[in-house]
Amino acid sequence: MTERVRQFIEQEALLDKEACYLVALSGGADSVCLLLMLKELGYRVEAAHCNFHLRGVESDRDEAFVENLCHEHDVTLHKAHFDTREYASAHKVSIEMAARELRYNYFEQLRKDIGAADICVAHHQDDSVETVLMNLLRGTGLRGLRGIQPLRGHIVRPLLCVSRMEIEQWLKERGQTFVTDSTNMVADVVRNKLRLDIIPRLREVFPQAEANILTTVHFVGEALRVYDNAISDSLNRLIVSNASKHCDSGVVGNASKRCNSGVVGNASERCNSGVVGNASKRCDIEQLLCEPSPESILFEWLRPMGFTSAMVEQVCKALPRMESGREWSSATHTLVSHGGFLLLEEKEEERKPLRIPEPGTYVYDDNTKFRVTISEGQHIKRGNALVCSADAKTVDFPLTVRRVCQGDRFRPLGMKGTKLVSDFLTDLHLPITAKRRQLVVCDGNGHIVWIVGRRMDDTKKVTAETAVTIIIEEVLL
Repeated sequence: MTERVRQFIEQEALLDKEACYLVALSGGADSVCLLLMLKELGYRVEAAHCNFHLRGVESDRDEAFVENLCHEHDVTLHKAHFDTREYASAHKVSIEMAARELRYNYFEQLRKDIGAADICVAHHQDDSVETVLMNLLRGTGLRGLRGIQPLRGHIVRPLLCVSRMEIEQWLKERGQTFVTDSTNMVADVVRNKLRLDIIPRLREVFPQAEANILTTVHFVGEALRVYDNAISDSLNRLIVSNASKHCDSGVVGNASKRCNSGVVGNASERCNSGVVGNASKRCDIEQLLCEPSPESILFEWLRPMGFTSAMVEQVCKALPRMESGREWSSATHTLVSHGGFLLLEEKEEERKPLRIPEPGTYVYDDNTKFRVTISEGQHIKRGNALVCSADAKTVDFPLTVRRVCQGDRFRPLGMKGTKLVSDFLTDLHLPITAKRRQLVVCDGNGHIVWIVGRRMDDTKKVTAETAVTIIIEEVLL
């Protein structure tokens, strides 16, 4: 068994003889085996033990056992005590989840403190079988059927190639004792019910049930390599990132940076017609529907952004007859449909309005600042959507830069009547996310001077009678 573990570590490139590793040591058979085997294989290890104070005298017994074990084998031991019930109550999680969070948070902080490369935990084949069954019953998808992975972040599992029975036999041969957690013998939580009730019954019907499940785990893992490669190829073809962080449009030409119409020409500098904003990506719905599995592609695209499988299923069902304006949100991102595209954008923090009390340069956010200058006479920079020139006598300070609000109304340049800003933006065929991001500049009386980058108010325009011009520039960083 020791040789199999050694080969497994080498095959999966899990450990380095030159590094130090932290072993999670509970005192149970699995963790005791892990600690002693890694030492036997020549790895440099230190141990960490958590006392959750959930089992009274038994918890203290476990702590005393690991202290003696580490002393006997000359292993540095780190200990932590937790009020697990208090933590669970304060964070409104189960006792099981509280212990898990406390344990792994402590291990990671300790790993950093002592300069350990990784944290070694003693999951084995039986744990992986239980995990596969749990994931299958919960409907977690293909990746859930891979079982426990040998390496994830800084968590390493060198014993995944052996079973619990082999571990106990290995310890017996060496005359090594261990402690038993009595709560593991009670079929109360899901994993215990599987271990104590369900899996033994499966063995009655299929004596090789666990071995067959592990074989399937291997096949699923190999199939996922092909799947991941195909998905990666599809995402590279279908998902397009914006070339410019200030681009609000969709189909963008090679040399273009900005335009106001939508289809962008080579000489243009900025695109405002409406498909994408900061940190956004887009997917052509028609092309997506031509793929063998649009739902799989959507799931792999959206899952890392916090979208659930149920939300992905909703999006997929809507694809064939997708109307512009449909919207789905996760905690961090928004997905909208617009003009034949799915647009994925990162949610932005709500920003306070920027107050401009007098001419000068003012920073709005990390990407934008505004420069306000006063100039004698009539000054108009034509063809530059980043600049608004207004008659100074019609504009009172302080100016305010803010997001558009419901009910905002202005008189678009060249028109005689007023119009809701929301209707004006809709006429530009902007997606809902671009409308929400739209900035306006208001004067001291609350009147809109400029829909930034799009249109100024007709009542503020420079005329032949203008004596002083106020120039407002949006400067993109």
